[in-house]
Amino acid sequence: MTGTPTIDAGAAARLRADLEAARFTTDGLAAMLGPVASAALERDEPVPALVVLDGAGTVPAATLTRLFLLGQRVRRADLDRALPGTGTDGAERAGLVRAAGHGGDDEVQALVDLQPSTTATQAGDTDWWLASDPTELATGAALRPDHVLGVGEASLTLLRATVPTRVDRVLDLGTGCGIQALHAAAHARRVTATDLSARALGYARFNAALAQVDLDLRAGSMLDPVVGERFDLVVSNPPFVITPRAAGLPEYEYRDGGRTGDSLVRDLVQQVGQVLAPGGVAQLLANWEVPAGASWDAVVGDWLDRSGLDGWVVQRDLVDPAQYAELWLRDGGSTRDRDQAAWRSAYRAWLADFAARRVEAIGMGLVTLRRPVEGSPTLRRVEEITGTLDERLGGVIAAVLAAHDALTGLDEAAFAAQRLVVAPDVTEERHLVPGESDPRVVLLRQGSGYRRAVQVGTAVAGFVGACDGELTVGTLVTALAAVLGRASDDVAAEVLPIARDLVRDGLLQLV
Repeated sequence: MTGTPTIDAGAAARLRADLEAARFTTDGLAAMLGPVASAALERDEPVPALVVLDGAGTVPAATLTRLFLLGQRVRRADLDRALPGTGTDGAERAGLVRAAGHGGDDEVQALVDLQPSTTATQAGDTDWWLASDPTELATGAALRPDHVLGVGEASLTLLRATVPTRVDRVLDLGTGCGIQALHAAAHARRVTATDLSARALGYARFNAALAQVDLDLRAGSMLDPVVGERFDLVVSNPPFVITPRAAGLPEYEYRDGGRTGDSLVRDLVQQVGQVLAPGGVAQLLANWEVPAGASWDAVVGDWLDRSGLDGWVVQRDLVDPAQYAELWLRDGGSTRDRDQAAWRSAYRAWLADFAARRVEAIGMGLVTLRRPVEGSPTLRRVEEITGTLDERLGGVIAAVLAAHDALTGLDEAAFAAQRLVVAPDVTEERHLVPGESDPRVVLLRQGSGYRRAVQVGTAVAGFVGACDGELTVGTLVTALAAVLGRASDDVAAEVLPIARDLVRDGLLQLV
């Protein structure tokens, strides 16, 4: 595995037209495969898809799915029909396939994984295709150290979380196959993408050409290629996996930064402010070690304090060293069934590495940083939120940052003068014991973003229910106190701090 595909503008336009005509798109594949086979394929289980494809014959989308997603060989004549403008010859010149011969029945083998992808932009959904190295599903073998990863769950998480604000300059740090950079191009005037891997940059260059997007691609480690420059948005799915530095243990370029422990991500959090413009935002995925006697929030809180930036860390999961080792061994294609001795040796190396630093747990999550426009940082949030993320998470994060800024300038009297409305995605749940009229539990549930569920008392529930933008916060509190037969000061002391938190988290909005 050495080369990467290459393509000129004319050939890219023809290939794109062929893929669109074949309906080799996210919507087209979903329609052809159906929900059961599509879901199974996302779990790397090909059998349901193969059953569907057996009935689909040699229609273009079926041929391309067999070839590029499942790693099966197809007939040259079938690929010529699937890509009439490109043909097998053109696909071979681009480095996408290798043909056994020139006859119609000769077999063609894919050299890359080519996945359709859809990104929501301000102008609507954009379809494109992302080439990367063939997956374990296609090859049946463990990944090679120089493997270039395609679209994975981590990539999708960062895509969903990226703030969609239109900006001038974006930096994609550790671009891999280029998915974050292509996504950022939908809302940025200029996108710079860096990677230490020459092969990754080769794939990013091909994908940018196929998407008809201009990227500034640079080789180098971490922030080195952009020293002295400033960006409005930095996104990074860095090599955050904590990997033992042990002889004989594979190190994968796409996930291993060659550093001990979590030092690579820690340094990135503390140094990324050097390339952020005032008001600029950085968003990255991270893993962090939690040593014995420490708490995860203290670990990442120290990172934030040393960064000099506004900071918001959301831990999505916390696992023990054994769980972590198993996760990343499987990610690289290692299994007990394939080679039990290698599995056990690598597993032991992971446990020994964590034990050497007295690590008891490893956290995984999302870090959002922002350089203050002026003055000192005002935002420091460290919290744990699990569960399914909404596709619109990036917009919610942007709204939360804006709400924080608005609340920072409001003292108690100024907040009482504000008017609030309930966010359109918020619903209320009341849980009652049968036969009782008053609820035991009232939940305000957020339908987008982090999908928070906030338990509130009856006073806060009544306040939120009255927030329609007509009356000020202070007027609502006074009216609520009269209804409840309580002193206004007591109701204000109960309601106002929680109301601020609801605004901060996006369940209530300032008018």
